[in-house]
Amino acid sequence: MITILAVLFGAVIGLALGLLGAGGSILAVPALVYGVGQPLHAAIPASLAVVALSSLGGVLPKERRHAVQWRIAGVFGVAGIPATFAGSALGRSVPQRWLFLAFAVLMAVVAIRMLRGSDEPVGACRTHDGGINWHSCLPKSILAGLGVGLLTGLFGVGGGFIIVPALSLLLGLGPQGAVATSLAVVFINSVSGLAAHASAVTSMDYRVLLLFAGTSLAVSLAAARLAPRLPAATVRRWFAYVVLAVAAGVATTAILLPSALTA
Repeated sequence: MITILAVLFGAVIGLALGLLGAGGSILAVPALVYGVGQPLHAAIPASLAVVALSSLGGVLPKERRHAVQWRIAGVFGVAGIPATFAGSALGRSVPQRWLFLAFAVLMAVVAIRMLRGSDEPVGACRTHDGGINWHSCLPKSILAGLGVGLLTGLFGVGGGFIIVPALSLLLGLGPQGAVATSLAVVFINSVSGLAAHASAVTSMDYRVLLLFAGTSLAVSLAAARLAPRLPAATVRRWFAYVVLAVAAGVATTAILLPSALTA
């Protein structure tokens, strides 16, 4: 039964990452804990390993590689590395209930903004010729990268649910460019997060991890080839709905079952 669940949840996470560039990592920890039965301290590094592989698979197709804004991905990723280690340390001292409640509120705000947005890249950092005004937006990009890195360390997530809207709303990237660039950043964040949680790596169930990660990677590769053929508005709506649904679940658990967050 555990084998079937690992494959099933791995497929769901790979689909989310391949199509949306986000959402999969935030689903991985609950799937490993409640679906597959892994303890939380082992689920976080396992989640990061799965998401790292899935995001890599999502960015490998030719269309995706060409859509990645590599300089932007580098800024976000590098800025997030020290914050990932800080978040990992902070997560061991702050009550998880309050962290998850704040997390749910943030996700809801992001989802609503995405639902109200347009298909055109109109971010505050766009120049008239379609480029990025790094002089004014580099500080904002670094701060966003730090925030994503902090969340990676705290919750074992890649941060795509924040990276995609940040790239769209702040830097003005189109939907496909934001998704592709997000996957590159998620990979960097997941690897640094895995390093930050290295002390728990030995407690992972590697059989479950291989099934989970292998399925997620295969589905992510297939979904990434399909994503460019989907309408941009549909991609954005799917992302927003996923974030809203997960936000509701996280808030409900934090309010009604706070003990489950530290089990």
